[in-house]
Amino acid sequence: MSDTLTAASTLAGRGIRLSRRNLDAVITSMMLPIMLMLVFVYFFGGAIETGTRYVTYVVPGVLVLCAGFGAAGTALSVSEDTRLGVVDRFRTLDVGGTPFLAGHVAAAVTRNALSTTLVLGAAFAIGFRPTASPGGWLAAIGLLLGYLTAVSWLSAAIGLLTRTPEAAGAVTFFMMFLPYPSSAFVPIETMPSWLHGFAEHQPVTPLIESMRGLLLDQPVGDSPWIALGWCAGLLALAVGASGFLFRLRTR
Repeated sequence: MSDTLTAASTLAGRGIRLSRRNLDAVITSMMLPIMLMLVFVYFFGGAIETGTRYVTYVVPGVLVLCAGFGAAGTALSVSEDTRLGVVDRFRTLDVGGTPFLAGHVAAAVTRNALSTTLVLGAAFAIGFRPTASPGGWLAAIGLLLGYLTAVSWLSAAIGLLTRTPEAAGAVTFFMMFLPYPSSAFVPIETMPSWLHGFAEHQPVTPLIESMRGLLLDQPVGDSPWIALGWCAGLLALAVGASGFLFRLRTR
């Protein structure tokens, strides 16, 4: 167990060092959510009625969107390592699939922590004023971390499933698209009626509703438990699938 943790932490450090060498992609993944937030707040916010200041409404959704952008890079990294034969070299050093994939996921979580901090800083600069208690902040951060971990593992599985980084990027686009047909940017009741069912019952809606309620110190009902259930289910599916796909690609 200790050898696995050591290998995973070493590979996480490798992932972070590789990110420093690919600064254009890192900066894009960090700045794009901020740019989208500014576009929605200043271009569309005045036309959207949410019952509160639009910046207050939209920030939780932007944080979830940021998590999706950060996790998507995991698929590209895993696909690139597989394509270039890096995985085979690690296997000659007796590094298994679990530490290899866990290292990529840990690096993604670390990168995304910085992205989330930048998004929150920009949100505060344009008027976001949460009223959460310390417990509310911890709960919101925990939910976001759980979602990020789950989608990072899912991205790792996608990276193993696809044959090229380009294909991995195309598949993860659908994962990054999820916040749009949700309550992230507009209330669900303003959407076409045929979209309500999907928007209400897809994974990110209860997560966004939970974070919004926690950060604004409002009732959240069962949303956090539903969000945790989605995160746990996605994580279990992704870990199982990535382990199977790793064995399949390296046998």
